[in-house]
Amino acid sequence: MPEPVSATRREELLAIAAGLFAEKGFKNTTVRDIADAAGILSGSLYHHFDSKESMVDEILQTFQTELFGQYEDIIAGDLDPLAKLERAVVVSFETIDKHRDEVAIFQNEAAYLLTFDRFSYLAERNRQSREVWLTLLQGGIDAGVLRDDLDLELTYRFIRDTVWVAVSWYRPGGRHTHTEIARQYLSILLEGIHHHA
Repeated sequence: MPEPVSATRREELLAIAAGLFAEKGFKNTTVRDIADAAGILSGSLYHHFDSKESMVDEILQTFQTELFGQYEDIIAGDLDPLAKLERAVVVSFETIDKHRDEVAIFQNEAAYLLTFDRFSYLAERNRQSREVWLTLLQGGIDAGVLRDDLDLELTYRFIRDTVWVAVSWYRPGGRHTHTEIARQYLSILLEGIHHHA
């Protein structure tokens, strides 16, 4: 029986694996790479995880459970429709700041991982994400604070792609905080970029 391991050690190993998966790609990262980076033998890594698939599974599940819990709280909460939409964008950028590697893995690897049955839940998460943004946008339209001629599907895709692709260039501790970036995105999204006389 493997010895019981502290949660912290597991988390450390997952953080090391996440960094490698984000930087080198899931396919190009071997168990040996992860073990080397952690300063342990490959065999020791197998005491903690049975495969790199299990590692990436845990990495993705953990951050997504947290993120979607926050989205659900926003939708169920009592903010007005525009504030809900703004809060969801801010929370998304907070997630990029806090879980940059995990978000990058999801962005870069989801299509490949979806070829495996065990990762079919990623498609469900994509559907859930779409549902969140469509609900928030429809709420804004119904309340009369968003234009009623918006194509909901296009608007959702625009927000999804502009927000999450930021993980490719955002650096924690950079010139702008994640909140400043979220505010700037919201300003562009809600006010446009043309000069209002």
